[in-house]
Formats: sequence, C-alpha cells, structure tokens
Amino acid sequence: MTTETTKSTYWQGVRAGAPFILVLVPFSMLFGVVATEAGLNLLETFSFSLLVVAGAAQFTAIQLLSEHAPVIIVCVTALAVNLRMAMYSASLTPHLGRAPLGKRALVAYLMVDQAYACAILAYEKNPGWSIPQKLAFYFGAITPLIPLWLIFTVVGAVVGSAIPPEFALDFAVPITFLAMIAPMLRSAAHVAAALVAIAVSLSLAFIPYSLGLLVAGAAGMIAGAQVELMMSRRVEAGL
Repeated sequence: MTTETTKSTYWQGVRAGAPFILVLVPFSMLFGVVATEAGLNLLETFSFSLLVVAGAAQFTAIQLLSEHAPVIIVCVTALAVNLRMAMYSASLTPHLGRAPLGKRALVAYLMVDQAYACAILAYEKNPGWSIPQKLAFYFGAITPLIPLWLIFTVVGAVVGSAIPPEFALDFAVPITFLAMIAPMLRSAAHVAAALVAIAVSLSLAFIPYSLGLLVAGAAGMIAGAQVELMMSRRVEAGL
C-alpha cells in the first residue's frame, strides 16, 4: 500500500498537467478569436467555454454555426465529437467509480483530454493509490488547465483581431491532440482505431458540415474493437 498523501498526488497531477499549458494557451486564444469572428460577443464566448469545457466540440460547433448548418446538425455533430468522453468515463470507472457522487460529477464536468490522458497513465502506474489519491491527482492535473482555458478564451476574444497572422495560433490544435494521443497508442487495437479513423475522415472530407467525422469515429471504434477481439481469440487459442 502506498504511503503517498493526497497532497503529494495532487502536486504530481499539477506537474503532469502543466506541460499542456504550452499548447492550451494558444488553443484557447484561437477559440476566442474564432468565436468572435463567428459573431459571438464576449459574454457568449466566455459562457461557451465555461459551460461546455470541450475544445474540439466547441470548435466544431462554431465552424458549423458559421456555415449556417441546421441546429440539429450542430448539436449532433458536437455530441458525436464528444463521444470520446463516454469512453474516457468508462475507462475511469474502475478507478473512480466508488468516489462520492459530488466528486464524480465534478470530474465529469472537468473531463478534458489532457487530464484524462495524465490520469489514466498515472493510475496504471500506481495501482496502490486510494480513491482520494486518484481524485487528488485528477484535480491536480486539471488545476493548471481550466483557469487558463477560460482566461485565454477571453484574451483571444478581446485581442484576436490584433494577433498577427504569422503567429498561426491554429498550430495548437493538432499539436495538442498529437501530444495526448501518441502516448496512448499502446496496442494494435489503439493503432488500428486511429489509422482507420484518419483514413475514413480524410476520404469523407467532401461531405458537408463535417459529417464524415461521425462516420470516421464509428469506423475507428469498430476497427479497434475487432482487432482487440481478434487478439483475445489468439491469446485464448494459445497462438
């Protein structure tokens, strides 16, 4: 049984989440810029980040709204982009499923890719942690992220038009997801899911309102599940 305290694991979480600040700041500023360019005022832009707390879904929704997509398409697509949060939650259930309801609700509200990526890796490396320690780590990982996400969303909305194009803030979006996804591609199923999703999304890029992403996400999950099933059968057969 580990002798680490919740204070110790909290600060481990802070240190694990801190590197993502380098890409989160331009990422959040970019959202502020894009949101105001799409017609949202400062309060609407801030409220969007505060209530949704889901960068990829927010960018998707803003893009579709600027393309005058039907509201139902905007909602369905944004929800589909965020379906990964359901998988994150299922992955964290063995670790946090017995935590108090209020704390589980707070984790759900603060569920973002970076905190999940840090937490699941830490939990697997430290199987002896108690639930309070795991919660402390998760809240530590989120501490450097959420306040800055909100602050720089506002900064982007306020000064967006003054940011020179050569700064190219949009670099933060792919770098963020590469930094999160790469360490998690630890099995053939993970790699298959990622490759199939990429291939399908690129091949369906012509579909309006980014609906090809919905198909790509489903295809990736199916491919990953099939590879995992095949691997399990091989293990059972002793191959």
